[in-house]
Amino acid sequence: MTDENQIQKRRQQALTIWRAGVAEIDSRHLIANNVKLQNDLLVLGDQKFSLDQFRNLIVVGGGKAGQGMVAGLEEQLGSEFLNKRVKGWVNVPADCLDENRNENKTAIHVHAARPAGVNEPRPAGVEGTKQILELVENADPQDLVLVLLSGGGSALLPAPVDAISLEDKLFVTRELSRRGATIEELNFVRRHLSKIKGGGLARSCRANTIMTMIISDVIGDPLETIASGPTVAAERDPAHALSILKKYLRQEIPESIKIYLAEIGRQNSQAESSCNVFNQIIGSNAIALNACEQAAEKLGFDFVNTGSFNQGEAHLLAQKIIREALNQGEKISKPLCLLYGGETTVSLNGVDVPGKGGRNQEVALAVVQELNKHPKLADRFVLIAGGTDGEDGPTDAAGGFADLDVIRQSEKMNLSPADFLARHDAYHFLESCSGLLKTGPTHTNVMDITIALIWPN
Repeated sequence: MTDENQIQKRRQQALTIWRAGVAEIDSRHLIANNVKLQNDLLVLGDQKFSLDQFRNLIVVGGGKAGQGMVAGLEEQLGSEFLNKRVKGWVNVPADCLDENRNENKTAIHVHAARPAGVNEPRPAGVEGTKQILELVENADPQDLVLVLLSGGGSALLPAPVDAISLEDKLFVTRELSRRGATIEELNFVRRHLSKIKGGGLARSCRANTIMTMIISDVIGDPLETIASGPTVAAERDPAHALSILKKYLRQEIPESIKIYLAEIGRQNSQAESSCNVFNQIIGSNAIALNACEQAAEKLGFDFVNTGSFNQGEAHLLAQKIIREALNQGEKISKPLCLLYGGETTVSLNGVDVPGKGGRNQEVALAVVQELNKHPKLADRFVLIAGGTDGEDGPTDAAGGFADLDVIRQSEKMNLSPADFLARHDAYHFLESCSGLLKTGPTHTNVMDITIALIWPN
């Protein structure tokens, strides 16, 4: 029987591998790798701009990695260039904001666009997005616009079209999420209701050139979906947007949204961007998983990387992990690390009063339930599931652990994983069993990383 010290050592190994993945996609680190100011040349990702090729650098954007991206950019550009040729505005969550920076009248204003743990549009976000649009609308053709985008950007860059209130847009966003819509479906609808999404920022811009640097939080890294693609001319299909709403909301679609989608559906075209737009992904889940591979090898583990396309219901991923652990566990002669990247969902349909939690906590709890059926595996298994942004649902946790310690504590308190799963209350179960993963904001976001470690019999 595995003792407590060994359980904690194994949990720490899982955490070390998970943290290695998050460190690799640290937003400052990614910007440092992709921005250089060298003599008379500004290098932004794959693009190079002579300093006499543009007048000012206008920096805008939004996302959970925004503060880190701005800090990394400032470090690379230096104070002289910043003070003379840079201005900007970037929206971030309140708990990602360095409150002292704006008091110092920095060239780039970092704005708290929503409260911590509330991944929904807020009036503060609308005000911040208005400032961003004004900056690009008033840009000189000779200016260069740099857009910094990362996960969470959709909620942090709200700009409802004039015909729709923030309240109606918020209702739609909240209900689509609650009823299990995918991020692709959610962002497809958002693009049709926004001034900035779906290429709206690019269409508003008067500068000749836009360079967008992106940390992806979406499976497959589709440019039109990340932060709802403010600089990507995306497919425009109001009828399909309405069909998504009908699929999940049925008769509860706000009237203003139905009328608006019908109206733009009758229009033949929309304005095109006159800018030269370059979009480049600088950080992704795949990059993080590669770093996890290296960390696992250093700790003496073999590894199986299942990739960044794990999605669907959280409890189904948990079942998949246990199946693979049982299969692999019979073959191994040395410790094995199973890596899963992607982003699951938790459907709250049929639950009138759901509990507290997030998709990663739900994965951990569902794994605990599965481990109860396989005690021999539980004795040599540990799992960590966490959001790389440090947020998991509307909670202060990034995710959770599933191991023998959680099982033992739950048994002592007579807690039933099935009961907590039924009401989607993973947070309180894991909190009671010392199974929550808490990191605070990481200033980055490339979806989720789940790690299962298995030791030989």
